[in-house]
Amino acid sequence: MFVGAKCIALCDEFGWYRENFPSRPMIVDGRFLFLDNRPQTVDHGQSSIVNGQEFGGYMLDKLNEIEKAALESLSAIADQSALDAWRVANVGRSSPLMQVFAGFGKLSKEERPVVGAEANRVKAALESALEEKSQAVKNAALAKSLEEEKLDVTLPGREVHVGRLHPSNQQLRRVLAILAEMGFQVYTSREVETDEMNFQMLNFAPHHPAREMQDSFYVEAEGREDNPILMRTHTSPGQIRAMREAAATNPQNPPPIRIALPGMCYRYEQITARSEIQFNQVEGLAVGEGITFADLKGTLTDFARRMFGQDARVRFRASYFPFTEPSAEVDVECFVCGGKGCQVCKNSGWLEILGCGMVHPNVLQNGGYDPKRYTGFAFGMGPERQLMLRNKINDIRYFWGNDVRFLEQF
Repeated sequence: MFVGAKCIALCDEFGWYRENFPSRPMIVDGRFLFLDNRPQTVDHGQSSIVNGQEFGGYMLDKLNEIEKAALESLSAIADQSALDAWRVANVGRSSPLMQVFAGFGKLSKEERPVVGAEANRVKAALESALEEKSQAVKNAALAKSLEEEKLDVTLPGREVHVGRLHPSNQQLRRVLAILAEMGFQVYTSREVETDEMNFQMLNFAPHHPAREMQDSFYVEAEGREDNPILMRTHTSPGQIRAMREAAATNPQNPPPIRIALPGMCYRYEQITARSEIQFNQVEGLAVGEGITFADLKGTLTDFARRMFGQDARVRFRASYFPFTEPSAEVDVECFVCGGKGCQVCKNSGWLEILGCGMVHPNVLQNGGYDPKRYTGFAFGMGPERQLMLRNKINDIRYFWGNDVRFLEQF
């Protein structure tokens, strides 16, 4: 019981207007009388007395009560939602245990280590019990699920997704494997070329449309007005480099060569269902003495049968390329309709697969081979186009769209 003479002082000290007391003060003999049921604390220097007991001992008893009550309530929990509520109530920020930690400032120097150690022990015990209970609840939920829910062991397991090559690389390797069986060696060349190698050495006229800025990707470089740098528009520059490397070994008597040149090409075109700014290309080149157009026809006919089947029919149509003379387009009989005509072959019964021709004498001369003594043939194809024809793909943009639904089909 507290007795005071002034209401203001007592109100400020005990705060009955803040609802700390159950009722307003009583007036007894002209004085205010407050009744308080809170534990009575009396300071004695470094330590405190609570209800006749030292404050440190009081907090130790309080910790024992907290631990006992928490463990008892935890033992009755059987589901995850109740476990979450228990965690908040007993080890959360506003739990009684955390309130004990907040009251360390009222302890004396001698009491703090003892009470602190006990508080940490209780906290560790509750957290350990919480972890064990959490695992037990999960195990019980799993056991209940296995017991009550039906499990069909005949269902197929989950599919394991395995990485694979891009369809363009698959077709590229298929083409190169066939050419390797036919005696062609793979020769790789640079993708960034000079105008000289990409056009001039391949017999392109200065006014040829492919040399215009809107059809090729040019690289900014100073002092190269007559020979700018660009991304190669075809793999044909590799023909010049390969012939020059071979001719350098014996300039007076260059050895025959038979090579396949794969790689990426770049053209500044509008992206549509039939054209892209980048695409793979494979070229073949054979140079030697006595090579004729009959060798070219026999080689490409055999290639088509290895690629599309032994019953594949092939036809050659006259065409034009600056670096070959004479030139031709090669068609294979439509393997969708068998030559009868369909949407894939545009009712023609034939599918174009590549271009070819006898190497132009100017190109042989630029490569270091005497055109009066040597002849050769060359051909070029697009692996993506062959895939489109074989699999009825109507949009070349699918190859570079990175759509897994498309790529997983190969």
